[in-house]
Amino acid sequence: MNIRPVEKSDIQNPTSDIGLRLYIDSPDPTIWQHYLAGGLFYGVTTNPKLLFEAGIANTVENLTALALTAFDLGAQEIHLQTWGGKMKPMLATGRQFAAIDPRVSVKVPITEEGLLCARQLIEEGAKVTLTAVHASVQILPVLALGAAYAAPYLGRMNDSGLDGLDEITAMQQIINNLGGSTRLLVASIRSLSDLAAIARRGCNTFTLLPGLVEELLRNPQTLAAAADFEEKAANARP
Repeated sequence: MNIRPVEKSDIQNPTSDIGLRLYIDSPDPTIWQHYLAGGLFYGVTTNPKLLFEAGIANTVENLTALALTAFDLGAQEIHLQTWGGKMKPMLATGRQFAAIDPRVSVKVPITEEGLLCARQLIEEGAKVTLTAVHASVQILPVLALGAAYAAPYLGRMNDSGLDGLDEITAMQQIINNLGGSTRLLVASIRSLSDLAAIARRGCNTFTLLPGLVEELLRNPQTLAAAADFEEKAANARP
């Protein structure tokens, strides 16, 4: 039997074949370098809150440098959030982000001003993520504009008294029923049980904080079983 050698192209995008996209929710390149090398993660996401917590100034120059670093490390996409509150300043910054690379998706808050900004960016050919989505009905303007992504915040929705799981499930059902191509980029996931529950409901795109990534990849029972296998393998050698 002839076995064809595995090419890099065969394993470069393992998650894209099944529609699954996992992102690392962090502005820290050292974390990107550690996890992107494994090929499990499609890209990275950022926002002004994460940048503030990391001590990184929220400037176009800094975010441009971060985007280029992410691509060098193997990210297929990065989501950068514009700011300014009003349509014109958000649009100006969003255009700068879109000009960095086609693999940049410009995150725009789903406010009235943000929707005006998103519409213009989409008409100009930019990839847009409408973010801070908190209610299932908000998916309707997302679909009307043809945004590439909508980012609902599961944890924040639950904190506000909403049933985040039900709202996000309804969002996905609306997308499915109306035939939209928008992906739900589920954010603010605080536990693996929530991640599994959302995946069971049909969502396939998630951004995870580094702590949750570590928890996902380092199951204690799995590590114990692997250690036991190694011990038995060592003792079985002649």
